[in-house]
Amino acid sequence: MVEKRSKRGAVPAGKKAHRRKKRTRKALVIKDQILVVLIAVALIGLAMMISVITITLHSAAPEESVPVSAGPLLPAEEAAEPPEEIAAPVPPAERVRELPVAESPPVQRSPEPPPAKSPPEEAPARVKTPPAEPPPRVTPAEPEQPHTPAKPPAAKPVEPLRTAPISPGAGPPERPGPARPKVLVFIIDDAGNNLAELDPFLRFPGPLTIAVLPGLPHSAEAARRIRAAGKEVFLHQPMEALGGQNPGPGAIYTGMNAGEIRAIVERNLAEIGPVAGMNNHQGSKITMEPEIMEIILALCREHRIYFLDSRTTADTAAPAVAKRMGIKIGERDVFLDNIQEKAAMIRYVQDGLRQADRKGSAVMIGHTWSTELAETLEELYPDLVEEGYSLSTISRFMMGTASLEEFW
Repeated sequence: MVEKRSKRGAVPAGKKAHRRKKRTRKALVIKDQILVVLIAVALIGLAMMISVITITLHSAAPEESVPVSAGPLLPAEEAAEPPEEIAAPVPPAERVRELPVAESPPVQRSPEPPPAKSPPEEAPARVKTPPAEPPPRVTPAEPEQPHTPAKPPAAKPVEPLRTAPISPGAGPPERPGPARPKVLVFIIDDAGNNLAELDPFLRFPGPLTIAVLPGLPHSAEAARRIRAAGKEVFLHQPMEALGGQNPGPGAIYTGMNAGEIRAIVERNLAEIGPVAGMNNHQGSKITMEPEIMEIILALCREHRIYFLDSRTTADTAAPAVAKRMGIKIGERDVFLDNIQEKAAMIRYVQDGLRQADRKGSAVMIGHTWSTELAETLEELYPDLVEEGYSLSTISRFMMGTASLEEFW
C-alpha cells in the first residue's frame, strides 16, 4: 500500500512545470482583463465628462442666441419688452455702458441676426418699412432708466446738473457761486473847477463816477460833459470840516436847521442834476452829527439817489444812521492821491486790489487836480481787466449788492 501511495503521489517534474505555467498564464489573463475593465471604465467616465461639458456649452449657446431671435420681434412687440429679454444675458456692466447711448445698442444688434439664421432677413425688411420705428427706439431708453437707479449708474443723470451751473468757468456764470468777480469802483472828486483837468478822465476807457462841486464857474458844464462822455455824475456836496477849512459854495454847516439844509441840497441838485447820487466834500464835522446825517439821507431817499460816505473821519455817524433808517450806503476804502506821485498812486491802487481780493470789492477816490492820476489809471486798466477785476460805477455796484428796496 505504501508503495502505491508513493507511486501515485510522485509527480513528474515536467508536469509540475507545465502546471505552473498554466497558473501564471491564468493569472496574467485575469490581470489583463482587470486592466481592460479599468481602462474601459476610465474611458467611459472621460466620455461622460466630455459629454457633460459639451452639453453645458451647448446649453449656454442657445441662451445667448435668445436675444438674436428676439431681435426681429422688436417691431412686432412693444418697445418695452426687448430690454427685458436683452437684460437677461447681458452683464450689468454692459447695461451701464448702453444707458448713455440708448439708440445705438438696438441698431447694432438688429443687423447681427441676418447672418445667423434666415428668418432675421425678414426682420430688417420690417424694420426698414415703418419709418416711425426710430421714435419708439428712443422710448426704450426710458424703461431702461428705471433699472439704472437700482445700480451705481444713477449718478449719471446728476452729471448734467453739475455742468449746467458751471459749468466749468468767464464771468460770474462761468465760476461757482463763491468765486464772484472782484469789483473796483473809481470815483473822481472835485470836478467843476477846471474843465481841462476833467478831460483826461473823460477819455478813460472804463467806467468812472465823477463827483461835481456845486456853485463853481464850470459846475453845470462839467456835469454835462461827464454825462456826454458816458460817465456817471455825482453831487460832491460840500460839508463843514473839523479843521475849519472852507468847503466852498453850497455847503452844509452844523448851525443850520432842517429847512436850510434841504434848501441847499435841493439847489445843488438842480444845478448839477440829474445825478445818480452824492458824496461829501470834506464834511468830517457834519458826518459826525447823526441828526444832520438823518436829514441828508432822508433827502437822498426822497430823490432816490445813492449816498457815498467819503469817510473823511473815522468817527462818521453815517453808517449807523443809515442802518437805523433801513437804507444802505456806500463807503470809501482808499484815497488814491494823498501823495502826488505816480509810484505812490500805484501803491494805493494795489492797496485797493488787496481789499477787493479779500472782500470782493474796493471803492477808491481820487481828484481831478491830480495831474498823473488819469494817465496812471489808463495805464493800469488793461492789466486790471486781464487779472479778472471788474470796473463799475458806484450806483451799479450798489445796485448789485442789494435790491432797491434796501436803499430806499
